[in-house]
Amino acid sequence: MKLEKSGRRIFTQNGEVKINRINVNQRNLRYVYDYVTTVLELSWGWISTFLTVTFVISWLVFAGIWFGIMKIHHDFERVDHVPCVNAVATFTECLLLSIETQQTIGYGSRSVTEQCASGVVLLIVQTCFGLILQSLWVGTFYKKFIRPTKRGHTLLWSRRVVISLRDKYLTLQVRLGEIRDQSILLDAKIRMYYISKSTSEEKKNVSLNFLGMNLDSDTSSNRTLLIWPSIIEHRIDSKSPLWCLDRKKLANNNFELLVTFEEKIESTGLLTQTRHSYTPDDIVWGARFEPMIRNDPGAPLTVDYSKFDALYCDTCTKPCSASEL
Repeated sequence: MKLEKSGRRIFTQNGEVKINRINVNQRNLRYVYDYVTTVLELSWGWISTFLTVTFVISWLVFAGIWFGIMKIHHDFERVDHVPCVNAVATFTECLLLSIETQQTIGYGSRSVTEQCASGVVLLIVQTCFGLILQSLWVGTFYKKFIRPTKRGHTLLWSRRVVISLRDKYLTLQVRLGEIRDQSILLDAKIRMYYISKSTSEEKKNVSLNFLGMNLDSDTSSNRTLLIWPSIIEHRIDSKSPLWCLDRKKLANNNFELLVTFEEKIESTGLLTQTRHSYTPDDIVWGARFEPMIRNDPGAPLTVDYSKFDALYCDTCTKPCSASEL
């Protein structure tokens, strides 16, 4: 089960998980499809459809109950007594009564009389049910509307990862940029994980190792304020899983790098996370990212995004591993 050579990755390049879960205990599945999470993950089209269907079904069900109560009360056969509901003689009028009751939009000529206790009880029940149903859908639409699902699309990850010499250490570098300028991402946290396959001596037990990697950015911390594009780097030291890999071994190795960026949106205070996955095929040994920032005298700071993925050769980086330097 190789991560890349066999075409199988744990994560897509955008960081989405590619795992097929089978034989899950059926008792635990009831927690998977809970109302809030399931509905929020649906598209707007499906949510609008379920909203319409939910209200129409509830109106029809209560209209049927109103019709049954009036049938039992003989409102459709007798004309010499006070009916349960005034000005209602057909199922269509019962449906209109149900809509007006549940949506609290006023009755007009249709109104419940005091002669029918069951009608008064049903009026109370449907009114409360309508308020609860509307509250649930209003909350759902609000949560769906404020979810920052599209905010991560304004973050750019470099297509390539580079390994080059910096301060006498080999470093693995990734560039991260933000193209939105109306708001700043706060309290940003950057993490990198090394995912590899390990096999026991008997070659029977195969497991995936998930190892966190130390990171530094241009601000010398795994927390950064992403005002302009930053280079996130991992120093390849004795604690690094890349410590013994030279350029040739790296190209033939089998692992996956997952980089996550978790941030808080300034305008809403909500947390969001973007992820990106790299494999050895995405790593360029002995290269550096071209500078993007220009600070010309008398001009504002300029960031040229045409150079975001641009690389140039680093002649100072040797093809040997970090342990051999």
